[in-house]
Amino acid sequence: MAELECPSVMSKLIAYLSSLLQQVAESNDLNPRFHQQKISAFHGLSRPSISIQSYLERIFKYANCSPSCYVVAYVYLDRFTQQQPSLSINSFNVHRLLITSVMIAAKFMDDMYYNNAYYAKVGGITTTEINFLEVDFLFGLGFQLNVNPTTFHTYCSYLQKEMFLLQPPLNTQDPSLSSSSSSSSSQTYKSRSTKLLHYEEDQQQEVVAV
Repeated sequence: MAELECPSVMSKLIAYLSSLLQQVAESNDLNPRFHQQKISAFHGLSRPSISIQSYLERIFKYANCSPSCYVVAYVYLDRFTQQQPSLSINSFNVHRLLITSVMIAAKFMDDMYYNNAYYAKVGGITTTEINFLEVDFLFGLGFQLNVNPTTFHTYCSYLQKEMFLLQPPLNTQDPSLSSSSSSSSSQTYKSRSTKLLHYEEDQQQEVVAV
């Protein structure tokens, strides 16, 4: 989508995806099932000190991949969580999942991209580790890397709609209304974010029908 080429749009997308993933990770951290779930190669020994947003902004700054890669990486994360239900996104694995999904999306989408060693430096991990994570992620996806135009535009439209809903009102004369609207928007966001990473599954009928 041409809109993604706009720096302000990409900035909002990065911020939204970061907030979304943080909400999902924090929600799963509090889930009692989190302590019983499968420990994967993506699971770190401790929570990284860098925030999800700072980490994604770092990837965006240094990876130099096309804007579409971030939408495709989001699709991959969605597919991955659907096919690996015992491995939910949490604070211990979200950073490694992010750098791996973006790297694979760049390889699939872009004509030119950096090698694994470069992405390892950007992500703050070793080349050996990112090589292993790449293989693990690909098998976790079942090598389903193709994202057809309908699916891509469906995800883009959804993300644009969600970003628009989260924007504060531009012209609010009554401060009390502004506060109420902001609170309502926040509650809506929290309720959406905990289940958002199943969007492709929810929209499968629509995508196939189109």
